[in-house]
Amino acid sequence: MADADFEVLDDRFADCIRSTAQVERLAQGCRWCEGPAYFPAGRHLVWSDIPNDRILRWDEPTGTVGVFRAPARYSNGNTVDREGRLVTCEHGARRVTRTEHDGRVTVLADRHDGKRLNSPNDVVVTSDGSIWFTDPAYGIDSDYEGHRAESEIGACHVYRIDPVTGATTIVADDFDRPNGLAFSRDERVLYISDTGVDPGHMRAFDVAADGSLRGGDVFAECTAGKFDGFRLDEEGRIWTSAYDGVHCYDPDGTLIGKVLVPEIVANVVFGGAKRNRLFICATTSVYAVLLPVNGVQTIGR
Repeated sequence: MADADFEVLDDRFADCIRSTAQVERLAQGCRWCEGPAYFPAGRHLVWSDIPNDRILRWDEPTGTVGVFRAPARYSNGNTVDREGRLVTCEHGARRVTRTEHDGRVTVLADRHDGKRLNSPNDVVVTSDGSIWFTDPAYGIDSDYEGHRAESEIGACHVYRIDPVTGATTIVADDFDRPNGLAFSRDERVLYISDTGVDPGHMRAFDVAADGSLRGGDVFAECTAGKFDGFRLDEEGRIWTSAYDGVHCYDPDGTLIGKVLVPEIVANVVFGGAKRNRLFICATTSVYAVLLPVNGVQTIGR
């Protein structure tokens, strides 16, 4: 029964789901699914299967799954920039890259102050072309999701790549393991999760015109495991990964409901023609559910 795919914790969640909608499995056979990114022009989804060192692709019109890139340098987070290009965090190469339309790979960042990054994890691109990414050490902790190594930087930060100069600056340096990140619709608030603390939580920062961050209060604490990746809908609700599915938070910080998934969820993205299909990367499988809400389309500030 479709109702079994949802848990309503607050009446406000009733407007976010349809009782007849079902969570569908689109692909399986992975070791750890991460970094979903949807390409509207091609109507396809790509995601990383980190331990298997590959990026996979699901074609929406046909439902077929194939290998987009292998080896993939233990890629993790992916996103699509304003020109429809794939931007990727690579654990193995410890860098952030962009795949050009002709297939060439451009390195956007691999060092800060001359020191190699740890293992870039998740990434977003804003309307002015700046690229923001988190850099925990999961890809150098062991050989499971990358290559074991010592951190040259000695800490885990959040970075911004300037769209004009390409310079990389630290925008947040008080995280244990910064992980997922996403902007509000007007790009005035940046949410960042920390998977290195207990309980795992998400913080909210005010974004200044020069790209600097202020504030950083805890927005929510995860009630089932840790927050990893997440996205916002047009009404400012946050749809975030958790151990028992996807948790939905109202803009006021209230957990209003859940999309229940039978595997630990790592990340999500809105896609489809109307941005109302939520794609879910969950351990070994990719799932999707159609919703009566639309994912945010950044409009700039």
